[in-house]
Amino acid sequence: MNQSPSFNVERGLWDAGFSHVAGIDEAGRGALAGPVVAAAVVVAPEDENAPVWRAVRDSKLLSPSQRAELEPQIQASALAWAIGTCEAAIIDRVGIAAATRLAMQQAIERLAVPPDHLLIDWVRLPQVNIHQYSQPKADQKMASVAAASILAKVHRDRLMIAMAGQFPQYGFAMHKGYGAAAHLAAIARHGPCPEHRHSFAPIARSPHLFDQ
Repeated sequence: MNQSPSFNVERGLWDAGFSHVAGIDEAGRGALAGPVVAAAVVVAPEDENAPVWRAVRDSKLLSPSQRAELEPQIQASALAWAIGTCEAAIIDRVGIAAATRLAMQQAIERLAVPPDHLLIDWVRLPQVNIHQYSQPKADQKMASVAAASILAKVHRDRLMIAMAGQFPQYGFAMHKGYGAAAHLAAIARHGPCPEHRHSFAPIARSPHLFDQ
């Protein structure tokens, strides 16, 4: 049974003198199309008991309607929040790991309140000169990271739904660019579009099959 995320880690940092701790997570790292999106969320120590923080979870454990309901509550209750994106073309150029770090850096730079410590799910940001702690499954353990996972997921889903209007043949609104059977069949039928990650399989594995 999954334990609810808490502010235990954040509280330890607040007690140590860090007042602007940012939780950071991404969405879309494993997709075949669309951007990778990162979010950063700063919660003020005095606001840790706001009701929304008891409801946040790793975004993957929530339904789309639950995430959509929580998004505005997180934005209203956070001291600061921001979004960063890295498009498919950049992912192809620099690789998904570097693109994920770029999206996270963008989110950090866009925060209205400069963070003095980062809590990050999985990823390390050695090029960012801010105290940081990276932990696997941080979005299941740390409330600020769970909140960031929700903002990143909702924002990316919204982008993919908009993208579906531009490229209706791929069904982006349904699978959000991930490798669902219907998506793979659509790529095989229509070839890739500019929003696909051409460095990812199956496109990279069979480039001539998908030539347009």
